[in-house]
Amino acid sequence: MTKPAPPPGAGAHLAEWIAAGLHGDMAWMAETLRRRSEPRALWDGVKSVVMLAVNYGPSGDPMAALAMRRSGAVSVYARNRDYHDVMKGRLKLLAGWLAAAARPEAISAKVFVDTAPVMEKPLAAEAGIGWQGKHTNLVSREFGSWLFLGALFTDLKFEPDAPESDHCGACRACLDICPTRAFPAPYQLDATRCISYLTIEHKGHIAREFREPIGNRIYGCDDCLAVCPWNKFAKTSREAKLKARDDLIAPALAELAALDEAGFRSRFAGGPIKRLGHVRFLRNVLIAIGNSGKPALAASALRQLTHPSPLPRAMAVWALSRLCDAGAFAEIKRRYSADESDPAVLAEWAAGD
Repeated sequence: MTKPAPPPGAGAHLAEWIAAGLHGDMAWMAETLRRRSEPRALWDGVKSVVMLAVNYGPSGDPMAALAMRRSGAVSVYARNRDYHDVMKGRLKLLAGWLAAAARPEAISAKVFVDTAPVMEKPLAAEAGIGWQGKHTNLVSREFGSWLFLGALFTDLKFEPDAPESDHCGACRACLDICPTRAFPAPYQLDATRCISYLTIEHKGHIAREFREPIGNRIYGCDDCLAVCPWNKFAKTSREAKLKARDDLIAPALAELAALDEAGFRSRFAGGPIKRLGHVRFLRNVLIAIGNSGKPALAASALRQLTHPSPLPRAMAVWALSRLCDAGAFAEIKRRYSADESDPAVLAEWAAGD
């Protein structure tokens, strides 16, 4: 699914998608706004942008794992190999084909898959691949919501394809299902409330108001994508590297909490979860354990009370406060809190009383 799109003006109106006052983990969006909204600011020699989309549609219900409280729910896109590598390989093949087709004329091309400030979704919409739905993600009439995007910038000049029009109509399914109410209005996303942001990009403690809505989601969230009615046309991905590994569809929380650094790196080698890092991964797993309602998982949280990082320690306290009765929690607090010095962890001990 490859569509050429002209760079001039493709991002002229994109500032409205960049929320005012971004800070912390999201500050890069504001800092790179000019380069993101105008491809020539990234490379002044570009004459066309060719957008490539790869289908990663799941073979089963993408939300089935949410009901399995002893297990973790992993976003569909992260259940196998890192899509960046898959997409970049495809784009390089396309660049080589263009170079061969243009001979004897020499051409230049650059490929991008989240490696530069490129507005992939608006460019893909301009190229006719799909439209940005009310959840701000791209939707295709052929493939629904399950598309990875990559961009090829070239100094070849193409006639552009027609942009795709919006086909969301009055539907609000993606807006209404969001557990953390991350959509202040249609076509607007407050990324700081998005579970995908909180569990993947956010580097610190996750605010208490978001923990219960996160449920057992340990890496990303597919809710707004999965409920889109256009997914009735979605197709299961034929790319073997993107098909879900059995051990990542609904991995057991106790097993994940028991992973040490080496075990974490080994289990998730070659996939996007590894980039999260072991400490933040444990933070997420412990939130899922706290939401499980399974007292038997308290032992998995207890072991993390002596972790070197306060991120897992704090969430271990929170999880134990939800899984243990008052007497058991008081005894655990008596044994462990006196040695604690981190303010965030101490706040969790205090809040758990």
